[in-house]
Amino acid sequence: MIEISQAAIAEIERMQTVRQRLDTKLRVGFASGGCENFYYTLDLVDSIEDRDRVDRVGGISVSIDPQQSAYLDHLKLDYSEDLMGGGFRFENPLATKVCGCGNSFAMSSSESEHWQLPT
Repeated sequence: MIEISQAAIAEIERMQTVRQRLDTKLRVGFASGGCENFYYTLDLVDSIEDRDRVDRVGGISVSIDPQQSAYLDHLKLDYSEDLMGGGFRFENPLATKVCGCGNSFAMSSSESEHWQLPT
């Protein structure tokens, strides 16, 4: 299960309120790309895929593709603001390398090959 900080929960709830979509779920995942081979994805969705694993974290429904859940199970999601603006921050103990932007990461070479998308 992922962890979501109080600051991230507050920002997700703010986004739901601004969009007037209070029943949306947070879909967390990753895709091939970015400076370290993979990048995190966050989406507010109205419905979930039948195969998705759904957890309730701090009052937020979080959906994760079961094929990606093993790589996201210990992910910590935070939100912070600085002079450049606000943004979500990711801390994943399974990442072998993280880009300075904090949104792009690498996995071990065998896991990377498994997730490499065709170009």
